[in-house]
Amino acid sequence: MKALVGRVCSAVDPLRVGVLVSGSGSNLQALLDRQAGSLYRVVVVVANVAGAFALTRAKDAGVAAVVEGHQGITREAHEARVQVHLEQHQVELLVLGGYMRVLSPWLVGQWRRRIVNVHPALLPSFPGMHAAKQALDHGCRVAGCTVHLVDDGVDTGPILSQAAVPIHDHDDEASLQRRIQNEEHRLLPQVVEAYAAGKVVDVEGRVRCCALS
Repeated sequence: MKALVGRVCSAVDPLRVGVLVSGSGSNLQALLDRQAGSLYRVVVVVANVAGAFALTRAKDAGVAAVVEGHQGITREAHEARVQVHLEQHQVELLVLGGYMRVLSPWLVGQWRRRIVNVHPALLPSFPGMHAAKQALDHGCRVAGCTVHLVDDGVDTGPILSQAAVPIHDHDDEASLQRRIQNEEHRLLPQVVEAYAAGKVVDVEGRVRCCALS
């Protein structure tokens, strides 16, 4: 039995996307660059770091940009404040665009099957931090990136799409990371568009992305 995850959107009634960020926001920029004529719109960007360049990217694109710092308060209090902004902007899909905090089970529960993350490795290999360095240290010949739904674990949610990146003999962490990011910037908007088009489905309890545009 196949069930739709989310709803089928249109250019007239696009998917409302919120993005959580901590830094530069290059994946946010990829979403912004490709949203013209798409089935989704980024409606709010929430940063936990006041100086995050992602906020400038959002403002330049005319998107609401909010700082919600986490210092000095509990994780629960911080996430409750983030949730208020997401609700105010009627967000339907939450994207983690370089958000450097692990979400609590409470926030994941609020957005079950409606949170997308992009990770710089071919999961389930090399979850967590410094995935490119882990791939190099293990002598891998192929690295890559994964777009997946977020669950209660760290980089353990259902995989929606992946892209492979060959590792060259002269690669260091920085050069490999740059090429992986190029694939992230290509893949993430495609998956968000597929989600908006109704191509992310639950097939007998297993979430699948049926096709990418």
